[in-house]
Amino acid sequence: MSPWEGEERAVLFPLSPGDQPPTATAPCPHSGTDAAPFPVFTTRKSVEFQRNQLLRAHQAFRRGSLLAWASVRLLAYPEPAFCWRWGPETCGPFASISTAHPQGSGRGAGAAAAMPDPAAHLPFFYGSISRAEAEEHLKLAGMADGLFLLRQCLRSLGGYVLSLVHNVRFHHFPIERQLNGTYAIAGGKAHCGPAELCEFYSRDPDGLPCNLRKPCNRPSGLEPQPGVFDCLRDAMVRDYVRQTWKLEGEALEQAIISQAPQVEKLIATTAHERMPWYHSSLTREEAERKLYSGSQTDGKFLLRPRKEQGTYALSLIYGKTVYHYLISQDKAGKYCIPEGTKFDTLWQLVEYLKLKADGLIYCLKDACPNTNASSEAAAPTLPAHPSTFTQAHRRIDTLNSDGYTPEPARLASSEKAQSMPMDTSVYESPYSDPEELKDKKLFLKRENLLMADIELGCGNFGSVRQGVYRMRKKQIDVAIKVLKHSTEKTDKDEMMREAQIMHQLDNPYIVRLIGVCQAEALMLVMEMAGGGPLHKFLLGKKEEIPISNVAELLHQVSMGMKYLEEKNFVHRDLAARNVLLVNRHYAKISDFGLSKALGADDSYYTARSAGKWPLKWYAPECFNFRKFSSRSDVWSYGVTMWEAFSYGQKPYKKMKGPEVIAFIEQGKRMECPLECPPEMYTLMKDCWIYKWEDRPDFQAVEQRMRAYYYSVASKAEDLPGCGKGVEASSV
Repeated sequence: MSPWEGEERAVLFPLSPGDQPPTATAPCPHSGTDAAPFPVFTTRKSVEFQRNQLLRAHQAFRRGSLLAWASVRLLAYPEPAFCWRWGPETCGPFASISTAHPQGSGRGAGAAAAMPDPAAHLPFFYGSISRAEAEEHLKLAGMADGLFLLRQCLRSLGGYVLSLVHNVRFHHFPIERQLNGTYAIAGGKAHCGPAELCEFYSRDPDGLPCNLRKPCNRPSGLEPQPGVFDCLRDAMVRDYVRQTWKLEGEALEQAIISQAPQVEKLIATTAHERMPWYHSSLTREEAERKLYSGSQTDGKFLLRPRKEQGTYALSLIYGKTVYHYLISQDKAGKYCIPEGTKFDTLWQLVEYLKLKADGLIYCLKDACPNTNASSEAAAPTLPAHPSTFTQAHRRIDTLNSDGYTPEPARLASSEKAQSMPMDTSVYESPYSDPEELKDKKLFLKRENLLMADIELGCGNFGSVRQGVYRMRKKQIDVAIKVLKHSTEKTDKDEMMREAQIMHQLDNPYIVRLIGVCQAEALMLVMEMAGGGPLHKFLLGKKEEIPISNVAELLHQVSMGMKYLEEKNFVHRDLAARNVLLVNRHYAKISDFGLSKALGADDSYYTARSAGKWPLKWYAPECFNFRKFSSRSDVWSYGVTMWEAFSYGQKPYKKMKGPEVIAFIEQGKRMECPLECPPEMYTLMKDCWIYKWEDRPDFQAVEQRMRAYYYSVASKAEDLPGCGKGVEASSV
């Protein structure tokens, strides 16, 4: 197979000044004679192809008054789609930055990938390299004014350093990650990401000696250098989730995938406990004995905690003598040697002192290993998790008339702090305890079911009541769907069929059926998800609920739908009204009344006749041929995305069912919601591809949602004011 199969090749258009490229893409805002190529995004497999294409085009066109335009959309690899533009400074080295992830992208199914560095896709990002290494790269690239690169900051967690050339001098500007998730050079404007920050400074120096004119891109085949924490991240996330929530198996994997961004923030400050140079229980005398034993090379060191809370000692040997340095924390929680450079974490301080003595008698060289530690490193001390989960999350309040879920108005205001799905009582099945599993049956005993007098909701089927189900070792809050006494036998059969389907499903992002109770009426007993339907939660809350929160919930829905796809179930009624919230950071798919289990060899289900179907959420093959498959659920997921990113608006406005069908058959699709990121609208449109076999499956949808969710998880929606840049003296 060709490495370029499945891609839209780079298309180069020679243009005269003022001409427009013959595509639907927006034109480059500037055309000039001294154009230079500025790649915005690259991928591992296509670096050489892209570089050669650009260089050939650049050489061919710079001899005349031509502007070259190149657009490459990669469909086969996990990196973002991207766009290149040529132009002098007014165009800058950045344009139309997109993070749309192509169909089928990402790691394998279920892979619990670590959250990528927000700058990892930038070709001029070098990762964790030193100041000297950065300057060497800039020297080799020619030392032109405005030449720049980006690298990880060795002292600021999540920060970067912008290394820039001006007047044959090097300038290094630290970029700090702010408390609200934005990025800024000290005193400068804040931006939602490192790419956006660099794009801004390519147009306006705003305190820098010059604007960013030419990126010093990594040589072909050179990947960004991983930092110390990058190498430990996956194992630490896994251990943290396992220890904090006592999870194993599939529940553990689901938790890691859905909550990696939040967990990574929590564990970064304890990464030093996994380092070989960290000794958790040594006295000063024991530290000296350790350092004197064996080789006594200059720079041999270890780090140990002191009795005084929050302080540490760095013990270093030089000239056969051991020196001890106090490390303390300031009021902001940063670590430093007295009058030395401050760091967010201890491991960053150590890595920095390996490069520069900065007040020590000698640079740190060789770690004095902790021989008492087991070969399999113990998990780090668990940092405090800012969970907001209390019994109030499971409290049942007055519910709305069209279901068993309450109006969600209080949810947005009462859960400002981040809580995680694993904090709730409904993340794992109530039967995850082996003792409880012994009693798992479809039919429940009536004496174990306590039903309150409060009616939570009602519909054609009957009502939904609040209740508590007593199990062997605990009792759980439940919602009880009670069938009317006058209900036809066919409705009872339909309800039992729904129960049999739901009873087979066990996933954190699906409302679980506890069982069925046949007593004074037929009753379905389900998990309680008391936060309301997604569309009602979002309605009118654009200012309160950031896009990152919307993406988080939609990613969870995609995880639930991926599970159904793997189990060969078709939902047939996926919509925002059937996505219920446990809290503002936890969504579950509900309402399996129309669901079907496919045979092992079947890829779709054909309905015998049309019913009262939610046509606005249905794919063309559903209303044309009554065929339903996982790919038709993908279409419905696209409509659910539209509902979410429009903050609860109704799809297709005031159109009736037949009008919607005609609209779709004419090749038309709903427009991008005002608040929706372009890359998410691209995914929506992929979900709405007319031919079902050409749509992505939920494995691909989940991977693309995951990639986008991870990319925005650390970004804030509101940006603070502006100022001037301050150059760093030692980064």
